[in-house]
Amino acid sequence: MKHKNLQFAVIGLGRFGTSMTIELSRMGYDVLAIDNNEDIIHGIADIATHAVEADAMDEEALKSLGVRNFDVVIVSIGENIQANILATIILKEMGVKRVVAKAQNSLHGKVLEKLGAEVIFPERDMAVKVARSLVSENILDQIELSPEYGIMELMTPKSFVNQNLAEVDLRKKTGATILAIKHGEEIIVAPRATQAISAGDILVALGKYEHLHRLSEID
Repeated sequence: MKHKNLQFAVIGLGRFGTSMTIELSRMGYDVLAIDNNEDIIHGIADIATHAVEADAMDEEALKSLGVRNFDVVIVSIGENIQANILATIILKEMGVKRVVAKAQNSLHGKVLEKLGAEVIFPERDMAVKVARSLVSENILDQIELSPEYGIMELMTPKSFVNQNLAEVDLRKKTGATILAIKHGEEIIVAPRATQAISAGDILVALGKYEHLHRLSEID
């Protein structure tokens, strides 16, 4: 559900920051885009609510932009780790409600966590997601809940067709749990054991990654 009043600021408009700005704007949120490159600012000006050329390490500049009043500030500065960390420090000292910072590696992430930021690893997370999808053609999408657990969306294996969930007995075979079944335009949430599985159905499963991988390998 969209939180209509949320306002975002994105600091650092590399590939990740630009993509974040575009997507949040597309979803209808107010986005302040900040970068120290004039050309990049001109390129995003028609997409973001406001686009401003500024130095993320200049506390006075950030204060003048009212960054403190934004609900979420995303520090997406990439290669310059020093600027990333200093910007995070400034934002936390300014009292920004929620700071989300992009980390380059685990050590960088630990530093950001110590500063009180929510840490994201876009490149690592995408690599993990792609790697898991490459090992099976059945996997359509997945969400990481923790380093151990996730939710996976996958095509129904041929061997499941015309059986119900009780007959398939996934928990015994794989350890995974079916949260929902997409049947055409219909989404069946928390399906009963008697729910039949048809060709073309999409299964939404929850479990440890080893269990989900086991499920994805079934033909």
